[in-house]
Amino acid sequence: MKQFRLNRLFNAKSNRCFDVAVDHGFFNQPGFLQGIEDMREVIKTLVDAAPDAIQLTLGQARHLQSVPGRHKPSLVLRTDVANIYGKELPDTCFSLMIEETMLQAVRYDAACVCVNLFQIPGAPEVHAQCVENILKLKPQADYYGMPMMVEPLVFQPNAKAGGYMVNGDLTAITYLVRQAVELGADIIKADPTDDVNLYHKVVEVASGIPVLVRGGGRVSDREILERTQGLLQQGAAGIVYGRNVIQHPSPKGITQALMAMVHDNVSVDEALKLVV
Repeated sequence: MKQFRLNRLFNAKSNRCFDVAVDHGFFNQPGFLQGIEDMREVIKTLVDAAPDAIQLTLGQARHLQSVPGRHKPSLVLRTDVANIYGKELPDTCFSLMIEETMLQAVRYDAACVCVNLFQIPGAPEVHAQCVENILKLKPQADYYGMPMMVEPLVFQPNAKAGGYMVNGDLTAITYLVRQAVELGADIIKADPTDDVNLYHKVVEVASGIPVLVRGGGRVSDREILERTQGLLQQGAAGIVYGRNVIQHPSPKGITQALMAMVHDNVSVDEALKLVV
C-alpha cells in the first residue's frame, strides 16, 4: 500500500521528487516566517507552480487539500515539533510528535509523513526523543501504508550557526543517514555535503532508500541550481527546498527551473532561463 502513495509523490517520468517545505511556522522561531506570512497566498502560488509535493503541518494542510481538482501537489505532512532552532539551546529541549499521527495523515490524504532525526551538539536527549518518535511511528506507518520520510539533520553548534544551517560533514551525515535507514525510513531527507561530488557516498549508505536533499539557507539562483545539478548527478532522488523557493522573488519561476532540472535533466543555463 505504501507504493500507492509513493506513486503520487515521485514523478513517473524521472522517478524523482521535488518537495517544497513550508512547515517552518511550526517551530516558533523568529525569522522563520519570512515569505510565508500568509499561507493562503503561499499555497496558491505553489499550487500554480506545481511541484511534486508541498510539506505542511496539520494546521496548514487544509489550504492545500481544499484546492479542487486532481492536479495539485501531494501533501507531505510534518509530524513533529521542536524548540531547538535558535542561537542558544533552551534549558529544556524537546521534539514532540503529534497524536494519532498516521490516522491524522490518512484523514488529510497525505502521500507521506516527515519526522526529524536530530544530532545536536549539547543536546543528546533530543536525539533520543527523535529515535523514540521514529520507533513509535514505524509500525503505524506500516499498518496504514503511509510512507515515512525521516529527516536526519546534523547541526553545527547553535551558537555558531543557529539550529537550521547545514553541517556539511560527510562522515556525520552518512552515519546519521544510515541510522535513519536502520530505523525503517521509506524516504530520507538529508543534508547536502560540503563537497557535492562526494554525495554518492550518502546515497550508497542509504542502501536503496531514496535520498532527497534539503536546501538549507537562501543562496543565489546559480548556486542552488549548480548544487542541485551536482546532487542529481551523484544519485539523489530529488530535493526538498523551502527558503530557496518561498523567499525567492519569483517562487513560480524558481520552481519551474528546479522541476526542469529534477525531471528533465536540463542544464543550469537552461534552467536559469525559466526563472522569470
